[in-house]
Amino acid sequence: MSTAQSDILLCTINASYIHTAFGLRYLYANMPEALRNKSAIKEFTTHLRPADIVEKILLTRPQIIGFGVYIWNTAHTTEVIRLLKIIAPDIKIIIGGPEVSYEYTQQTIYKLADYLITGAGDRAFGQLCKLLLNQQNETLEIAKVFQHREPPLSELKLPYPYYTDEDIKNRVIYVEASRGCPFKCEFCLSALDKTALPFNIDVFLSEMDKLWQRGARNFKFVDRTFNLKTDSSLKILNFFLDRLDNRLFLHFEIIPDRLPEALKTTIAKFPPGCLQFEIGVQTFNQTVQSLISRKQDNHKTMANLEWLRNHSNAHIHADLIFALPGEDISSFASGFDTLYQLRPHDIQVGILKRLRGTPIIRHTDTYQLKFDSTAPYSILSTSKVDFLTV
Repeated sequence: MSTAQSDILLCTINASYIHTAFGLRYLYANMPEALRNKSAIKEFTTHLRPADIVEKILLTRPQIIGFGVYIWNTAHTTEVIRLLKIIAPDIKIIIGGPEVSYEYTQQTIYKLADYLITGAGDRAFGQLCKLLLNQQNETLEIAKVFQHREPPLSELKLPYPYYTDEDIKNRVIYVEASRGCPFKCEFCLSALDKTALPFNIDVFLSEMDKLWQRGARNFKFVDRTFNLKTDSSLKILNFFLDRLDNRLFLHFEIIPDRLPEALKTTIAKFPPGCLQFEIGVQTFNQTVQSLISRKQDNHKTMANLEWLRNHSNAHIHADLIFALPGEDISSFASGFDTLYQLRPHDIQVGILKRLRGTPIIRHTDTYQLKFDSTAPYSILSTSKVDFLTV
């Protein structure tokens, strides 16, 4: 157990060891250079007791701790911060992440923390740390909710050099060729994005080559819409085709109704066990799709799923959401049967969740949406689906 001192700790609690905290590595990469040498990343899992996490944190004697807060770790992180504030109240606690970027004033974790960064914090975290460390020498007024203009993606330093050899050998390597989403599906936080923005494709692929040369073979793309821009998608797929070996595994999330011939031709070149496509169908009910602002051509979706199953070696992981506003059990069953007949390898049925900030709440009264008030905020009943059915 390392006891090396770090003035600044970047922390999060992952669901399991195999996951890597992509966001922390972005924060670390974009720290002011003088502070990066005083900073360290510490990742934990939900299997550790909060008291054990606090023990490991305090061994490094930090002055500032930043926590990435997500729907799966908010309760655990709240308890860790509560203990830290009892034991070491002088440590400055900064929180950020999707779970605390919206509707935060009502959350216990916000009340416990010293500062909150909402939205993208790639540069904001380092700037706030710099102000806090300078505050020791001069009087500065810093608002609890820290606002900082985030630069264009082209100005961000990429996080890939900060995956360790252990990460590359034993864990999933998260990467992104674009950020954001142009679609407005109301159950998703990406509905708040203005559009999808690409990273420079040549710079991105140069970083992928460095990871590949270090031995990385398990790449999980977090892009919401990998196949949005065909030219970029083809460049990425061909990059990996040129480096194909029996260990390579690529995970992409794709738009279900967009699969042009050029992409099909390239996808068909990959051998079994190499590609996995996560395809968010969510619902086949056109009325519900319109209600939640989801644009999807069901005929193209079905044709593309059928093509992928019959003419490619890709593993197909398809998603449906149960209890969307306006959808009853009969409609959901019909959609499930339609998807089942298309023979994806996996069907994941997700229960609708009320992610903080998502527009889905505009249907609360009309469709009597009742959600659990604790994470992960799953639906309990709607006007179309009662609690016992859920």
